[in-house]
Amino acid sequence: MLLTTGQAAEELGCAITTYRRLIRAGVLPGLSRRGVRVMTPLWVVQALHKRAPAPVDRLDVDLLGVLRVDAAQQVHDADRTWAGYAADLGPDDLLKGLRGWWRCDAASVAAGGVLPVTVSGYVVAVLTGLDRWEKGEGGRHAFPDAVLIGYVSDLATPIKHLTAPRQADRDVADLLLGTRLPSQSSGAIAYVTTRSSSAN
Repeated sequence: MLLTTGQAAEELGCAITTYRRLIRAGVLPGLSRRGVRVMTPLWVVQALHKRAPAPVDRLDVDLLGVLRVDAAQQVHDADRTWAGYAADLGPDDLLKGLRGWWRCDAASVAAGGVLPVTVSGYVVAVLTGLDRWEKGEGGRHAFPDAVLIGYVSDLATPIKHLTAPRQADRDVADLLLGTRLPSQSSGAIAYVTTRSSSAN
């Protein structure tokens, strides 16, 4: 059974624009096109619906930064061709596409140790190497030493690519990739607490 974009979004309880972001990012398998309509297999939507929340309580931090990105778009920067996330980009292009200048509390992002990257509330990549940052204009910061420790090319299964040389980083990436991590922010960086209120 195939669902239209509107039907898939309704099943997931999200906006159509939110679901279209996943389509554009290339993380959904089995899509077909009927004219201008994109059809998604029901099993893919069901897999997304059943996806577990990110087990952030297993991280030894109280506050975790989350980088919320859109599907990759071509840019004309000196050091990169893409900005954002796309499943068909290689690790080098992905890392360049996920690096940027963000309005954030750089010390809080660094204290989290890892930076999950989400598209439409699903973790599609994980960055680390956040100890050093540069300060730009307007409260923006960059993390020039950021390292991509893992990413997904398929959210439904999910298919994970663990790229970190250190086993500890690979374990963290494996823990977070493909999970749901909703966050709210007016900017690219959001913050989530890792401890439930019952634990306090």
